[in-house]
Amino acid sequence: MRIGLVSPYSFDVPGGVQFHIRDLAEYLLRAGHHVSVLAPADEGTRLPDYVVPAGRAVPIRYNGSTARLLFGPVAAARVARWLEEGDFDVVHIHEPLAPSLSVLALWAVTVPVVATFHTSNVRSRAMQAAYPLLRPSIEKIHGRIAVSEDARRTVTTHIGGDAVVIPNGVDTAAFARAERTVRWTGAPGRPTLVFLGRIDEPRKGLPVLAEAMPRILDEVPGARLLVVGPGAAEAVRARLPERVVAASEFLGALSDEDKARVLASADLYIAPHTGGESFGIVLVEAMAAGAPVLASDLAAFQRVLDTGRAGMAGAIFAADRPDDLAARAVELLGDPARLRALSDLGRERARVFDWGIVAEEILAVYETVVDAGHRPHEVTRLRPGRSRGLGGGR
Repeated sequence: MRIGLVSPYSFDVPGGVQFHIRDLAEYLLRAGHHVSVLAPADEGTRLPDYVVPAGRAVPIRYNGSTARLLFGPVAAARVARWLEEGDFDVVHIHEPLAPSLSVLALWAVTVPVVATFHTSNVRSRAMQAAYPLLRPSIEKIHGRIAVSEDARRTVTTHIGGDAVVIPNGVDTAAFARAERTVRWTGAPGRPTLVFLGRIDEPRKGLPVLAEAMPRILDEVPGARLLVVGPGAAEAVRARLPERVVAASEFLGALSDEDKARVLASADLYIAPHTGGESFGIVLVEAMAAGAPVLASDLAAFQRVLDTGRAGMAGAIFAADRPDDLAARAVELLGDPARLRALSDLGRERARVFDWGIVAEEILAVYETVVDAGHRPHEVTRLRPGRSRGLGGGR
């Protein structure tokens, strides 16, 4: 099958959507399909052979953060050329309403279309305003995918219809085989806590964790916090109490391999996000690496952790509540048996999100829309036997 994937976000800056597209493309290539990815990228950016750069993106505010997007007549011409040269059987557009290559591709495409909605924002005024203008193009979409129940609700609220829920995928084996690294591994009385995310993006929750750290250090003086992710570390450090700075190490953006090693070395992975999350891929990565997880009680995170079961795969605390975060962290750090249990349950839960399962479900959607051709056939559920009980569109 000839498959075209469209990224609205620049491949210069790492992000969850870009990683999802990259990993899906590589899985499909290994399975013998022809795959081409169209994405914004600055000139000179090192890209995989299957990525076609469409030009330099510009940063704009979108979905509660700053995204690097690409729009305009030059970009539209590049999209049209890519579609013509690709001769695709199916085009898979990510975030089809994003004011970037995704909208341009949706306007220009003439072959069956699958769209994945990553965003969770049921109150989006931008989507409400854009829908009447985009409605004719939205009707081109034959297969709708949402990465979570929260993203699915965004679809049903703003554009109507439904979507099949297929979560983000993770190469769980790569995280599972990651080994602990001595310089990041804790010791008795000196546990290692890990935060992963853009450090200067407030909704990722580092300020909440920083506010909780003094109480954690009161109870566990030897605790160490490893902060992983891009951002202005010096500016963040300047706002922290001295004792928190002394207990913290800012590692910056790491390679996938080192990220996996940090997570494998963690005594506790903390996800203090305050909102705007439709899934929680960082939780899956941490669980796959064997890190016990403590996460804010966002609905998307609770679904990933399967909190509806007695043996849920992680612990939770009240979002945006540093006192509750500190109390739960101290409680867990004082209970090694509970940490081991969370590690085991997390590894088991992470397997649900392995690319070997997720990509096959996406392929099933491709096959269905290609078989339907241009007939008005909207795919909003998986084929019989493929549902994994994650909710939504089944």
